[in-house]
Amino acid sequence: MRSILTLNAGSSSLKFALFGLAGIHPSRLFAGQVASSAAGASFHVHDCSGNTLAHRQLNGHGAALDANEALDVTIEWLRDAVPGLDLAAVGHRVVHGGEYYARPTVLDGMVIAQLTRLAPLAPLHQPFNLKGIAAARAAFPGVLQIACFDTAFHSGHEFEEVAFALPRSYFDQGIRRYGFHGLSYDYVTRQLARIAPAIADGRVIIAHLGNGASLCAVREQRSIASTMGFSALDGLMMGTRCGALDPGVLLYLMAERRMDAAALTRLLYHESGLKGLSGLSHDMRALQDSSAPEAAQAIACFVGKIRREIGAMAAALGGLDALVFTGGIGEHSARIRAEVTAGCDWLDLAIDPARNTDDAVELSGSASRVRVFRIPADEEAMIARHVTGLMAAAAADLVPVERVKWVA
Repeated sequence: MRSILTLNAGSSSLKFALFGLAGIHPSRLFAGQVASSAAGASFHVHDCSGNTLAHRQLNGHGAALDANEALDVTIEWLRDAVPGLDLAAVGHRVVHGGEYYARPTVLDGMVIAQLTRLAPLAPLHQPFNLKGIAAARAAFPGVLQIACFDTAFHSGHEFEEVAFALPRSYFDQGIRRYGFHGLSYDYVTRQLARIAPAIADGRVIIAHLGNGASLCAVREQRSIASTMGFSALDGLMMGTRCGALDPGVLLYLMAERRMDAAALTRLLYHESGLKGLSGLSHDMRALQDSSAPEAAQAIACFVGKIRREIGAMAAALGGLDALVFTGGIGEHSARIRAEVTAGCDWLDLAIDPARNTDDAVELSGSASRVRVFRIPADEEAMIARHVTGLMAAAAADLVPVERVKWVA
């Protein structure tokens, strides 16, 4: 069977999924990941029903596998599990597309060079995305490789939403707001259109809450504003990232504490957020289980910043018709959903406690004018859809032939 492999390469993990192309739409066959932790690296694969197909420990020394090693393990398993594997394409999640890429793009040397120049804007993600791309190109020579961008969903924002109040020359050099988590927002928007089409065409805030967290204001199924900006540091506080920060703090740390760029990068990306405020953990589950006052304070800050930004996104939309929770915390933490919405009653928004505890799709209370949903994100499915769309466009000669010469 012709198939599509999706890859999401991170600093300590590689997520993958295989989709069959037997029908009109790509169908997931299985998904898995190579993940590294203090206990070592592990490999896990499950089918569409959640049944485990493979699970094994790869090492026990706490050392992360690099992208090539992780992909080697994945390919070895794929070739054993899927004899005669026939890949039509490999789709990659790429966090930052900058000003250049507003849609899925075939990867060649020029594209990769441009994406490499964007790596400083997404240091937690882009370098590892690029390592995954290099490993996949080496492993599958001649197979179409396609980049799908987290920034692309936000590419239509108005000037006043993307510009910083800096001299115009900086904007012309690409220093502007981009927005991230776009693959998640794109998927959730499409799912909402299937579940509640009339609502999806209205004014919607999607809350992607996880180790990385942001909000997106969507009108008529298009992004019009996002809490994330030039980098993935802006907006909400996150697992280890600070979120919005007075730039005066950075000037002070540089001048008075003599912190250089490397030290600030470490502080802002790895030592802040829930982990920094609590002094305990970046994991919301651990903080919710903790009786330490610092854990409660970190959670309160997290919730408070979400409420504040919901107000800002509602103002950008000129009102609100729906709030959607997604991401690891948004999907699984009934407590966080309840605390966030409890502070949004001024928007005529409330959730039903029973639905919230049961993790239903619609969580709205009976008296709530604004509808509330919980929709799991599926970035792999979104990548597969984008890849098949680009392949179909290539077959219909809607994109340059030389950029898709591997497509049959």
